Amino acid sequence: MEQRINPMGNELGAKWAKYIISSNKVIADSSLPKGLQELVKIRASQINGCGGCLDMHTKDAAAAGESAVRINLVGAWRETTVYTDAERAALELTDQGTRLADSSGVTDEAWANAAKHFDEDELMALVALICVINAFNRLNVITKTPGGAYQPGQYA
Repeated sequence: MEQRINPMGNELGAKWAKYIISSNKVIADSSLPKGLQELVKIRASQINGCGGCLDMHTKDAAAAGESAVRINLVGAWRETTVYTDAERAALELTDQGTRLADSSGVTDEAWANAAKHFDEDELMALVALICVINAFNRLNVITKTPGGAYQPGQYA
């Protein structure tokens, strides 16, 4: 696969990326658990078919201590026993928030379930995270940014 354009090698792309990356830092520094942040990024990236983000976030999840089983089963989270109720609520919100065109958006039931497990700041961090990873997914899919060469912490 040949990348169409390197967003970071383009002046406008690099300027734009600076802002989206800084918004991600706000989320990364929140009280939302780091492992959960990576699971959400993996799940949205699976749905969107983003190889670049899947490469990054599966490796970052492993480097952060997530087990191979939990990383590998994110795509089938409903049919597994390795996630907590809070993680399941976050993954459901991720699925619905990523697949907006497939339904009527995020259901009140999914929101209420997430609100049982996360305080208001964590909910906002979760919503922002879903928005940011979907933006990164779209950037990488449109530009055909390939996965495979990422090293954990490369962009820290």
